[in-house]
Amino acid sequence: MNNQLIKLQPEKIWYYFNEILKVPRPSKKEEKIAAFLMEFAKNHHLEAKQDEIGNVLISKKAAKGFENLQTVVLQSHLDMVCEKNSDKIHDFDKDAIEARIEGEWVKANGTTLGGDDGIGIAASLAILASNDIEHGAIECLFTVDEETGLSGAFALSTDLLNGKILLNLDSEDEGEIFIGCAGGKDSVAELAYTSIATPENNIAYIVKISGLTGGHSGDDINKGLGNANKLLNRFLWETNNKYTIHLADINGGNLRNAIPREAFAVFTVAKDKATNVLADAKKHNETIRFEYRSTEAELQFTIESIELPKNVINSDVQSKLLNALYACPHGVISMSREIPNFVETSTNLASVKMKDQKIIITTSQRSSVESAKEDICNMVASVFQLIGAKVTQGDGYPGWTPNPDSKILEIAKKSYIKLFKKEPKVLAIHAGLECGLIGEKYPEMDMISYGPTIKGAHSPDERMKIDTVQMFWDLTLDILKNIPKK
Repeated sequence: MNNQLIKLQPEKIWYYFNEILKVPRPSKKEEKIAAFLMEFAKNHHLEAKQDEIGNVLISKKAAKGFENLQTVVLQSHLDMVCEKNSDKIHDFDKDAIEARIEGEWVKANGTTLGGDDGIGIAASLAILASNDIEHGAIECLFTVDEETGLSGAFALSTDLLNGKILLNLDSEDEGEIFIGCAGGKDSVAELAYTSIATPENNIAYIVKISGLTGGHSGDDINKGLGNANKLLNRFLWETNNKYTIHLADINGGNLRNAIPREAFAVFTVAKDKATNVLADAKKHNETIRFEYRSTEAELQFTIESIELPKNVINSDVQSKLLNALYACPHGVISMSREIPNFVETSTNLASVKMKDQKIIITTSQRSSVESAKEDICNMVASVFQLIGAKVTQGDGYPGWTPNPDSKILEIAKKSYIKLFKKEPKVLAIHAGLECGLIGEKYPEMDMISYGPTIKGAHSPDERMKIDTVQMFWDLTLDILKNIPKK
């Protein structure tokens, strides 16, 4: 047990967060955390059920004297983004997350922390386990696979929940209450290639981009952060045009909803061009470090010679790939015309992988405007269709349309002002939340989303601000005791 964490306040929520850190919970592999929750419910004599896809619902009766309040749904997701630094040895399927305190923050050792959304789970468990909290009837909904497809929310039945008020505990900026979010969709391109023998009189190099911040492809897309795939491909494209290279391997990024932090490629080039390539690599490092000097202080571009590979990608496919990756948009596409400083539409060039004689490029698109979401999806698809790649797109998920007249929003605002003597910001978020899908299944659901401050989500720099967890807890408890009567 991490005694550092459980000494933090409020003790109840940190105790359960510490317990959650011990349980592996990658997306699509939530069996262990679901079993943990079902055992928790059994030990606390609470009604619990699990649906076919794996979502867990734990219900608790109202505290004495609060039986006349409406039922409230506390909602969080079970899975976490599993990202680690390349030099960190960690098996997310088996190993506990190693958390530590650094000043005002809790963070992990070389991996994502899982505060997104472990802290939401912990808050729900702390409330379910307590005997001294004032609340009406509660339904705690824990969904699966939020991070990679929202499949838990997609599969939610329309008769599982009784409550018509929902508190989504999955936002990451204390002092902000969210009443809307962007919708999203993935576009994946597959480009087949053949291997040919490596040309004679060549020398091989491996080039790497590392040290980037990475982050959430929704929350962090407007922060001017580097994309490892784009920065790596920029060098490969320029070098190929000048000297003709032969690409043997390329690999960058991992998750569709994370801005890629690291990427590498292996290529060969004629030996008489080696000096020029090394000089250009040094210049590329200096150039991109200057361009990103204010947002990516740890950015590094390195090159080193390696053993000559036996095979490389055929030149026609290589040319198409490098051109398409250069042309593929990444980042903010448009800002909202109605909400100041709010990203409306964006796209993330998330990963580039080679597998089974195919190059697989994964991208994700987001927008708070459905037609704009489809437009950016089509734009990305067209880039890869131009080179003959097969492009598939997911069904996507809907946005959550803001309701400024929400009753639960008014209650939350009053609680926040009473507790902290200042007004919260009421916003929509560019990241995706499950509220859009839940709202489709339960059209009468009155919803808000909030949480403590979490920075660097979806990257090993993820960290959670300690004092905001107390604020998150206090706000939740005050909202619960002020829920409207039936």
